Amino acid sequence: LGSFYCTTAPQLVDHATFEKVCEETLESLTEYFEQIVEEADNLKSGDVSYSSGVLTVNLGPQFGTYVINRQSPNRQIWLSSPFSGPKRYDFITEENCWVYKHDGKSLHGLLQNEMSKIVSLEVNFANCMYGKL
Repeated sequence: LGSFYCTTAPQLVDHATFEKVCEETLESLTEYFEQIVEEADNLKSGDVSYSSGVLTVNLGPQFGTYVINRQSPNRQIWLSSPFSGPKRYDFITEENCWVYKHDGKSLHGLLQNEMSKIVSLEVNFANCMYGKL
């Protein structure tokens, strides 16, 4: 799978834009993770919950838990992955996606890559809100 690399410097989005985009992103990811957990045979003990800006995706004892949460003061989404560890994503308005400034890769691209290795289903996080791979 190809990865998306950001070529522009992050510009801090205004608070209202951040809150709207963040909420849409997290709700969209919640729905998609629920679909994946429901359809994947190897995630029967999995569970997805979203509350107060925190998305928790428990993939069961074999794979661990993702936590994706809103960080309003920093205007970031923070990810804790059982595979790649913690990352902080900035919303890049010019690219219309969340990017980790240390490697230039998108949040959705990382989730696409990691979940593709976990489930035998074809996953496509590009279909989620702000889902640039």
